[in-house]
Amino acid sequence: MADVVVVGGGAAGLVAAWRAASLGHTVALLEANGRPGAKLRISGGGKCNLTHDGTPQALLGAFPRDQARFLRHALHAFGPRAIRELLHGEGVETYVRDNGRVFPLDRPGSAVAVVESLEALVRRAGVEVRTSARVTGIVGEAPRVLALRLDGAPLPVGSLILATGGASYPETGTRGEVLEWLRDLGVPVRPWFPALAPIPLEHPRPAWEGVALRSGVLRLTAGRGGRRLAAFAGDRLFTRTGLSGPAALELSQAVEGARRNGAAWLEYASEDALPEAVDARLLAEARTAPRLMAATWLARYLPERMVDPLLAEAGIAPGTRLMALARDARKGLVALVTALPLGAPRSVPLARGEVAAGGVALEAVDPRTMAVKGWENLRVCGELLDLDGPVGGYNLQAAFSTGYVAGSLA
Repeated sequence: MADVVVVGGGAAGLVAAWRAASLGHTVALLEANGRPGAKLRISGGGKCNLTHDGTPQALLGAFPRDQARFLRHALHAFGPRAIRELLHGEGVETYVRDNGRVFPLDRPGSAVAVVESLEALVRRAGVEVRTSARVTGIVGEAPRVLALRLDGAPLPVGSLILATGGASYPETGTRGEVLEWLRDLGVPVRPWFPALAPIPLEHPRPAWEGVALRSGVLRLTAGRGGRRLAAFAGDRLFTRTGLSGPAALELSQAVEGARRNGAAWLEYASEDALPEAVDARLLAEARTAPRLMAATWLARYLPERMVDPLLAEAGIAPGTRLMALARDARKGLVALVTALPLGAPRSVPLARGEVAAGGVALEAVDPRTMAVKGWENLRVCGELLDLDGPVGGYNLQAAFSTGYVAGSLA
């Protein structure tokens, strides 16, 4: 029997297994898929946004306060520099983009190179890697786990590290069922909830598929004309079913929460200005350039592919000049710039999120060891924890860091 059994061969599990083995433990890593790192291999479209550049303190500032407090020790123990140096030692060079996101050097299969490097580290440390090994349950009661149910037979465990991921992208093996097992053992958990996911719309714009809005703000309100609930400035992209891109992903958790509470509405402002200010500029331009067409004016704020359909919906003919706009038509034109209605969202898909919110409650885990409180031999790490940072490499870094701490057994 191995001293330590790690369940899950993703980012957190690979680092946890390597760390435990490097400290002299005999370690078995159980991976349900045919090979480790299934989700890591497809992260960032295969480019793998590993982490975010900056000090641990800077990265902590991107997480909600309770999550930052929980992650403080882990990020200082194994931060962005540490994971980059570890991979560099395996021949994986990294670089920092202007937005602070850290990637392997652009080349085919860069995400695969990351997984293969971590797997090589694990095997070289002496870890027994067992693939196609699907765990179906946990046997034990506080304060000790006794065994895992594996292929219908019990597998005794000394120390158990769970790194099974969340509930997004189930085709990669992250089905989220471990949360139910832990709940049955009395471990405090929070249900899975979609985060960093595309947002489907009740009335999507398939004709705009691929159109990007690269400035301005995406806003969430409590119903049309309701109070503002959240906003995010960043790129967004129209898809066949709704919205994607960083701004949509960042707002998805708040959108789903508002939708479940009964009132959610999305709108886009091409610039953060009051309607009165935009109206005043339009009036001034109508005086100085009266023959300027409304379509030309609107194309300064929105992609050309959107202009004619929006003008038609507003009842403004494409050839209408600014000087010919009636007051109501002018106000409608201003509204397209300052509060373009995108509509009500449909249910945000849990399975399509880059991460899933929810998981083992942070207050139930010792942040210095990742040990579940009240249990002598049970640790959890990675996305199984109730952590959900923003887009940009933060969540992968949290997985690496918590995996490292979980594997740091005495």
